[in-house]
Amino acid sequence: MSSTIATRPAGTDRIGPSRQRRLPRIDALGLVPFAVYLLLFLAVPTLLAVASGLFDRDGGFTLANIAALADPLVIETFLNSIWLSLLTAAVGAVLGALLSYAMLGFRPGGVARATVEALSGVLAQFGGVMLAFAFIATIGLQGLVTVWLRDQWGIDIFAEGAWIYGLPGLILPYVYFQVPLMVITFMPAMTALRPQWVEATLTLGGTRGAFWRRVGMPVLAPAFLASFLLLFANAFSSYATAAALASQGSQIVPLQIRAALTSETVLGRENLAGALALGMIVVMAVVMWAYSIVQRRAARWQR
Repeated sequence: MSSTIATRPAGTDRIGPSRQRRLPRIDALGLVPFAVYLLLFLAVPTLLAVASGLFDRDGGFTLANIAALADPLVIETFLNSIWLSLLTAAVGAVLGALLSYAMLGFRPGGVARATVEALSGVLAQFGGVMLAFAFIATIGLQGLVTVWLRDQWGIDIFAEGAWIYGLPGLILPYVYFQVPLMVITFMPAMTALRPQWVEATLTLGGTRGAFWRRVGMPVLAPAFLASFLLLFANAFSSYATAAALASQGSQIVPLQIRAALTSETVLGRENLAGALALGMIVVMAVVMWAYSIVQRRAARWQR
């Protein structure tokens, strides 16, 4: 019995050179929307901030705006922003990590975990005027909780002054959206912990405390630090909530930039706003650089 083997000319089972050259270009078209987004909302604002910070009102090059960053008031504003961001990031990271740990007790894909994850996704984006109004209506000077505490218990939370409209009043609103953001970013690292690691620790004579000290916490440390840096960047760059709640004064950098752009008493400070924005960009660049380094290490345990 004989059989005929069909053969094809050599090279016909390969993609031709022209086809190989076209494929990467077609695939790269999928990056165009993202590239346009980066160009319009990251690159262009950055260039505008740098340009406005290095030029005066007449378009001449100057370093006077950059030198203004050494002003004690500007330094205090940056310190306030950094202090507020560090505090709310630390509180949000700890509370969010504890909530993520508590969620491990629920069945994956269950109603309880799905509800917490859905709420976290919504509350992490709940900010701006709506969040400021919610806090004013709740614990403002005539808020529901404020009036109830004063009338029923004789407790006046504003006995020392209207702190809610100053820098201390931003702490609670910031923590409000920092905690759900921590859950979103840290929960994948928590779920990546293998139950077999706990079983192996117990089999070798260890305890659950030993597991967390020697295995769990070292494994989660990079992810926790990366999430903390992300929360810091989120708080440092927040503007809408602070602008709506702390309408008087310029305690943090975003509000100082607003004051430089809209001041009715000191005109011609638009270029100072650019210098302040440039300072924020430098701080954010350092934070995101550190975040990328830590995140690369944390990604090994989230696969």
